Amino acid sequence: MATANNEFFEALSALEKERGLPEDYLIDKIKAAIVIAVKKDYEVEDDNVVVDIDPELGAFRASLLRDIVEEVENPHTQVSLEDAQKVRKSYKVGQRMVTPLKTKEFGRIAAQIAKAIILQKLREEENRAVYERYKLMERDLVSGVISRHFERRGEDGKSTTVNVSVNLGKAEATLMAGEQIKGEEYKVNTRMKFYVVEVKDLPKGPKILLSRSRPELVKRLFEAEVAEIKDGTVEIKAISREAGSRTKMAVCSHDENVDAVGACVGVNSSRVNAVVDELGGEKIDIINWDENAAQFIENALSPSKVIFVAVDDDEHSALVVVPDSQLSLAIGKAGQNARLTAKLTGYKIDIKSESQAEEEGLFDEIDFSAAEETEQSDETAQDNEGQE
Repeated sequence: MATANNEFFEALSALEKERGLPEDYLIDKIKAAIVIAVKKDYEVEDDNVVVDIDPELGAFRASLLRDIVEEVENPHTQVSLEDAQKVRKSYKVGQRMVTPLKTKEFGRIAAQIAKAIILQKLREEENRAVYERYKLMERDLVSGVISRHFERRGEDGKSTTVNVSVNLGKAEATLMAGEQIKGEEYKVNTRMKFYVVEVKDLPKGPKILLSRSRPELVKRLFEAEVAEIKDGTVEIKAISREAGSRTKMAVCSHDENVDAVGACVGVNSSRVNAVVDELGGEKIDIINWDENAAQFIENALSPSKVIFVAVDDDEHSALVVVPDSQLSLAIGKAGQNARLTAKLTGYKIDIKSESQAEEEGLFDEIDFSAAEETEQSDETAQDNEGQE
């Protein structure tokens, strides 16, 4: 076996380190590529080509296997008995003779083919590794650096949207225009956190789609900041969000000694402020979740005070009465507080001021006794617990 060019094995070692691919895998792919190159250059079949690569010995060999015949029809696949016996006298017709080849004999075109195939196989393996790596991060939080902006023409052929390319370290991902926070700047070389919406396995390589606008981003950010959420003590029950403006998040505690809202806010508001800063100043209301729909809706309308909530479970709707001075706060600017409350609770919300409710005779229609009975039963249950 002839000693191989040191540069070949140096390049092999570099590929292993730079691409992070196993040496065995690289050798197999290179062998396959060289076999194809030899086949094309010599017009032979797979079983006429043998390639040996031994990195430990620093050796490389490519050979042709030719059938020994009386009369040669194809010099690439056959050799005459006379010529074969010049190499080894014991050769006979029907046997095969090994003819070592020099790499330079493959020709320029064959070498280019081998190189192209090797690069293609490497890209395929890299793409597979990237896909598997980021598929595990789907629906999770990732950190990346803004690398560039690129325009995408709309279906009408005239309108354009600006998408953002994000470098995740091992892969490039895309933040589509529809997943961006309105008004948020995406400056090149700025590091930000993103929610991984989907990872697609495409022929050209994996496509990673990110989001900055989805409610799940807020959830993941709090999970990363709040230890009590990580360990399951505090649970995020629901989130409603208008990205870039305001988010409402309902939480509950599975430990009576842990205040769910307080855990999410943190000492001196450190935890919630960390999330707010990551979201560019977006306001976040953290409220206590309650299995009682009326109480949950009242909590969700924070910071507004509420006089009464009447719930229709069949219609999944609720009538909310607030003090006159609190009406605009309860509804919110352009109806935002009411919208977010409806999304958070899943109930259609109708908000009335106290004077409006009186004028429309709504208090006459509301059955307060049921609410009073519920309160009394709750108090009785608490008293019983205390006695126990």
